Amino acid sequence: MFRRLRAAALAAAASFLVLGLACCRGGGSSQAVAAAEPAARVAAAQRGNISHVLTLAGQFQAYQVVDVHPKVSGYMSHINVDIGDIVHRGETLAVLEVPELKAQVQTASFEVQQSHEEIARAQHEIDRAEATYVALHAESDRLKKAAEARPGLIAQQELDDAQAKDLSAEAQVDAAKAAMASAQQHFGAANSERERVQALQDYTSVTAPLDGVVVWRYADTGALIQGGTNSNNQALPIVRLSQSDVLRLRIPVPEDDVKFVHLGDLLEVRVDSIGRSLTGKIVRFTRDVSFETRTMETEVDVDNRDLTIAPGMYANTMLQLAHVENVITIPVEAIVLNGKQTAVYALDSANRVHIRNVRLGLEGSSLAEVQSGLSPGDRVIIGGQEKYSEDEAVAPQLQSTPASETARESGGMIDLNAESSGAQPDAQPVKPAPPRKEGAH
Repeated sequence: MFRRLRAAALAAAASFLVLGLACCRGGGSSQAVAAAEPAARVAAAQRGNISHVLTLAGQFQAYQVVDVHPKVSGYMSHINVDIGDIVHRGETLAVLEVPELKAQVQTASFEVQQSHEEIARAQHEIDRAEATYVALHAESDRLKKAAEARPGLIAQQELDDAQAKDLSAEAQVDAAKAAMASAQQHFGAANSERERVQALQDYTSVTAPLDGVVVWRYADTGALIQGGTNSNNQALPIVRLSQSDVLRLRIPVPEDDVKFVHLGDLLEVRVDSIGRSLTGKIVRFTRDVSFETRTMETEVDVDNRDLTIAPGMYANTMLQLAHVENVITIPVEAIVLNGKQTAVYALDSANRVHIRNVRLGLEGSSLAEVQSGLSPGDRVIIGGQEKYSEDEAVAPQLQSTPASETARESGGMIDLNAESSGAQPDAQPVKPAPPRKEGAH
């Protein structure tokens, strides 16, 4: 009995030993398989948006700036405005005193009055000449008829005298009418001279040519002001006016980005000095790249009816150069060069690597648009692609990556806070995409 129990115990122990060895061998096989599949960081292709924007610093300028000169020279009688005053078109800014012009206006008025009198006198002369002509012409006709009815009754000398008087009276009428025409012409010349002198007199009242703000005043009461009609004259203006209800925001666009600028393009404008943001529209550009700066001046009209923005202020702008929506995007780290083609290392459902050629669209700093070669949800290896080969099984490690991106290219920005604290301005260029690696086969 004891021998049987001992034999059974030995058999059981042998069985457990065999099972243990088998288990140990099975576990080693699993670990060997796991060790044979290298880990790979992967990202899923997603649908998203990519925008490429250019950030630029611009400066506000008045829509128009006018130096207001008087037409005539004279002494400043009084000036009605000072710097900072808001004026409207036609408003009187200053009044000059020109004594000699008053005398010229009076003389011109007397000339006009005298011309009126000459016209009246010429009209009376015409009336007198016409009356004389009518009487003499009637007498000449009667004598002619009587001589024809009874020949020899009236002497020929008398007939000749009557006809001569008739013709002389007719000539007197023509002369009176010519004198009237001359008087009328003289009146026209005198009236024109009066209007000219009166216009000069009116110029002594200097008015605003536009709605704007007085940004500088150059003259005071009593000063002798020179007329601004002589181009060689270095006379100072009375005031300088700035039309500021509409401002020009001038932006220097770099040469490489000129091709993206079009009339009507929208851009975001941020005025940090007053904490205001707005949307502007490109209304004009020079179509000329400066030889010195290699930039093209571009303008945006900004409504400033409340005058909160002062000319000379800086603004930071964002101009959208390119944009795509609802496209397939992948990280740029997933892109490699396969010969002359761009490619990605994609995984199938069995986690095996397959090298696929893809066609790319818009690229940002971290994402790229895939126009063909991938579908949403496809997994691609990001980084270290040279370690993997076609149809190799890998252990994927899915990474969380964004689906959309706004890539910013800086053409220069103004950071007022940074400048006031002595820090560098906030002008960050777009990070370049990492260099693409040659694909392994």
